Amino acid sequence: MIIDNEKLKEIYFGAYEFGQTSDGYLQAFQFNKAQIEYFNNGEEYWRDRCTASSAKTIELLTDASEFSFEYKIIWQGSLDSFEIFADNKFVQAYRVENLPGEGKLTFSIPEDSGLKRHIIIYLPMDATVLIRNFECNSSYEIPVKGEKVLWLGDSITQGFGPMRSSGTYVNVANRELNYDILNQGIAGYYFDKGSIIPMDGYTPDRIIVAHGTNQYDTKTMKPVEEFFESLFEVYGMKIPTLVITPVWRDDFLYDSDREKFLNFCNSVKEICHRYPNITTVDGFDMVPNSRRYYVDGLHPNEEGAALYGRNLVKFIHKLYTF
Repeated sequence: MIIDNEKLKEIYFGAYEFGQTSDGYLQAFQFNKAQIEYFNNGEEYWRDRCTASSAKTIELLTDASEFSFEYKIIWQGSLDSFEIFADNKFVQAYRVENLPGEGKLTFSIPEDSGLKRHIIIYLPMDATVLIRNFECNSSYEIPVKGEKVLWLGDSITQGFGPMRSSGTYVNVANRELNYDILNQGIAGYYFDKGSIIPMDGYTPDRIIVAHGTNQYDTKTMKPVEEFFESLFEVYGMKIPTLVITPVWRDDFLYDSDREKFLNFCNSVKEICHRYPNITTVDGFDMVPNSRRYYVDGLHPNEEGAALYGRNLVKFIHKLYTF
């Protein structure tokens, strides 16, 4: 059965709003127009990545064994993957570097005696993908998601490092948490009040913030303070907010830079402690402090991101107030 674009929106997660091209492709956006305009006036890597398919998924409950759709890649950065999972188990992947810019993908999964399974199709985290003519070979139901969570961060939150769309720490964590997430992580970003702009009709149940590793050499903590002031001006002080301080990194040339980084992390915690609705978790506890778990001393690799996601889930499950 072919699922038209209006129906596809119902099983397309991670989008704030949608657009449709003149040739019938559906495009999903995690930022509103005002936010995109803000990024378009900023750094080039922000402009490119603010419309990327980060943490966007197509999810359905079905006994179908075949799925397909036409795709068009209108921008790509690092090369990761399209992937399909059934009941949280990996089934099949297509690497972006092996695909033409436009085509059709078909995923096949083993039949399972007519049992309905939770199917997740992960879209590339560092490419902008358009989709049309989604098909599956059986009927389906729309999965019930949990709380709406706004996830703010930099390249690690966007998903750079594992080079697998399913392997980002956000996606690893969310396979268990089942949040209805809006991932507004962008490579190179930091605590910046500029993009904290109201999104009409959208109020998250919870907020997760994972900024800071790109900002440790700042001469003042004022941008961090202003970020949280703006965040709670827009969303109010009643929304439980989890702040993940920067994860360990080992790409410093000088010990003085390492010291600046540690001081910055501590200063972020001090600012967060002023707000009763913020809980902090130490990023150093999320990923083992070893280069083995990083691709470059800064971004967790597939193993590091998997541990990050699982450790974050453990921490969240322990919280009574988040």
